[in-house]
Amino acid sequence: MNLRHGRLRLALVIAAVLLLTGGSLGYVLHARHRDRPAGEAHRAGADASFGLAEPGLYFRDAATGRVARRPGPDAPRVPGGPSCDRFHAAGGHALCLRMLPGAPARTEALVLDRQLREIRRVTVPGIPNRARVSASGRLLSWTTFTTGDSYNTSAFSTRTSILDLRTGYLIKSMEQIPLTVDGARHHDSDVNYWGVSFAGDDNRFYATVSTRGRTHLVEGDLRNWSAKALRENAECPSLSPDGTRVAFKKKVSDDPRAPWRLYVLDLATMREHPLAEPHSVDDQPAWLDEATVGYGLDGDIRSVPADGTGPARLLEPGASSPAYVR
Repeated sequence: MNLRHGRLRLALVIAAVLLLTGGSLGYVLHARHRDRPAGEAHRAGADASFGLAEPGLYFRDAATGRVARRPGPDAPRVPGGPSCDRFHAAGGHALCLRMLPGAPARTEALVLDRQLREIRRVTVPGIPNRARVSASGRLLSWTTFTTGDSYNTSAFSTRTSILDLRTGYLIKSMEQIPLTVDGARHHDSDVNYWGVSFAGDDNRFYATVSTRGRTHLVEGDLRNWSAKALRENAECPSLSPDGTRVAFKKKVSDDPRAPWRLYVLDLATMREHPLAEPHSVDDQPAWLDEATVGYGLDGDIRSVPADGTGPARLLEPGASSPAYVR
């Protein structure tokens, strides 16, 4: 009887050791998979041959929900990118926003390298709305709607983040940045930031701030951790490649069907002029080159000369989130 009890006790000890060893091995394997280097990371759903090495217009294909590329005006559309709700790319990095299933609404922000391999993933509350990568590819920003789903109502709230790939530091919410409006420090619980655009020095940025029923174009300074309002009624700014102008949407009507028009602001003179797109545009424009602005409208990508002359034209049917990769 004692011998049987001893054997049973020994068997239980061996089973416990094997269980603990197996559990530890499982944890190590999981940790290795979680922290694997970028070179081993998966491709976020992109085809093996699709990456950012080829120049051209990158965009979200409405028919597939995946990123595609148009190498040139007469070239065929090249499919094969990752599935994204919002997309932007520059400087060898891409930002892909995906809405996660279920409630409450959540968004995955996927940071991708030149081969569209995932190098970082951040989950935030809200619906995907705006995505931007700096020209160097070192800074990324995204905006989600955390309440509501349109800027054309007072019942909305946004959350905008900035990720610095140089340090890995993530600003979870830009509302932390001290804000100056009309020369005085501004404090209010209703402050919302959205639509970030980075300058070439990877320090300054432009964005929209909404507070007390007004929208402002703000210029921010990451090193000095500050932002100041430059003017009112300028939303979703996009800085030109030479850093001298900002394309933006301006509210021109209280009609909810057509509240905005596209404008360009000269930062040296603070003078603005309208662009020739006659329709209301609810998008953050993107500079395709120094002379051309692209944007999404009614399910297509259109373009218009930045100097206000010349008509708008259809650039890419059934597409959104334009980004020209050089």
